[in-house]
Amino acid sequence: MDGFLGRYRNLSVLVIVLLAQLVLLAVQVKNNQDVRLIRVWAVTAITPLARVLEGIRANTFGVAGEYWQLWGVRGENKDLKAQLDKLKLENQFLKEELATAKRVEAMASFVQRNPSKTIGARIIGAGAGTNSKVVFIDRGSTSGVMKGMAVITPDGIVGKVTASYPTGSQVVLITDPTFACGVLSDKTRIHGTAKGQGNNQLLVDYIQNEQTVEVGEIFYTSGDDRIFPKGLPVGPVRVSKQGKFFKEIYVAPAAFDKGLEEVLVVLEGVHQQIPDPSLLTVGGPETKLLPPPPPEAGAAAPADPAAADPATGQPKRTAITDADKLIDRYKALGEQQGVSYGNGGKIPNFNAPVAPRPAAAKPTAGAAGDRPLDAPPTSTTNVPALPKPSSPVPANPTPATQTPTSIPPQEPAREENLRGVF
Repeated sequence: MDGFLGRYRNLSVLVIVLLAQLVLLAVQVKNNQDVRLIRVWAVTAITPLARVLEGIRANTFGVAGEYWQLWGVRGENKDLKAQLDKLKLENQFLKEELATAKRVEAMASFVQRNPSKTIGARIIGAGAGTNSKVVFIDRGSTSGVMKGMAVITPDGIVGKVTASYPTGSQVVLITDPTFACGVLSDKTRIHGTAKGQGNNQLLVDYIQNEQTVEVGEIFYTSGDDRIFPKGLPVGPVRVSKQGKFFKEIYVAPAAFDKGLEEVLVVLEGVHQQIPDPSLLTVGGPETKLLPPPPPEAGAAAPADPAAADPATGQPKRTAITDADKLIDRYKALGEQQGVSYGNGGKIPNFNAPVAPRPAAAKPTAGAAGDRPLDAPPTSTTNVPALPKPSSPVPANPTPATQTPTSIPPQEPAREENLRGVF
């Protein structure tokens, strides 16, 4: 280095002076953005080096920091998963408890309104057979359960007790092929026998093909089997068709729709009336109706049913609707044109205008000829005196001298012929 500077001393001094002069100029001169050139050069020279150093740092120390952060997140994620699983189990447990509470509430309400004496039980097991339709309940002979007692739910019948043990009982379900019970339709009151088929349907047998059973009709226990009290629901009809000897009717057990967990054992059964299906429909006898609206201002008042027409003895009719007004118009046209309806005569001109009816004249006290023949005289002041006969009238005239007075029959008014036509 010393040899190089010694050999090129003058040139080296010249370069140093030029560099110094250039630096001084860069310090004093500014660019168009009012930034000194020395700053621009310094930033331009240092930026690549700073970028390289930052990349090295990010790829070494940054990766290590993120790794330690992920190590903590991994443990936190594990804890959160454990808490989530615990909350799921608690939520499922609470749902089961809520469903159980609802079933128990419905069962308690059913026990209160059902006259039969029952005891609650829980299903604790099922038969081991492939097609077994047998379950076990946690009530036995110590609780008063005996063989042959009925097992039900608020939705319908379940089965009957086939064996009773001290702490449990065996129950055969109504879907078992060996099961049968008497049933009764709610609409037509048709008796039949419900038989288990080994699946989720019952066959109602011994109903004639001529009898009518509709789909959706509900069958209830009839009490003929001496096991189930009368009036317990069995299920709705799903299929009803003609069979070879008897009608083929399949019923879906209503008690199996929501599953079986809690049941009721009937200790003392009481027969009930089968509910009337008409009372379960909308618009039954308990429907409340509003009173009729008041008449509008200026409208004709409705006719009084107590006011009767003295000619016919029937209540007077007031034209309220357009049909009533049309009938009155046709009657007036018939009277005006002398047409009697219903006798096969001529047809009146319905387009003719209706003449106004004259006002009815009030009867006045006058001569005897001005009043009806069957009306008694009301006054004798205006009746002229009869002339005295020239010959004395015998006290007891003979029948030959009496001239019977006959009243000619009156011609019935044409208006009478129209009454009863409309």
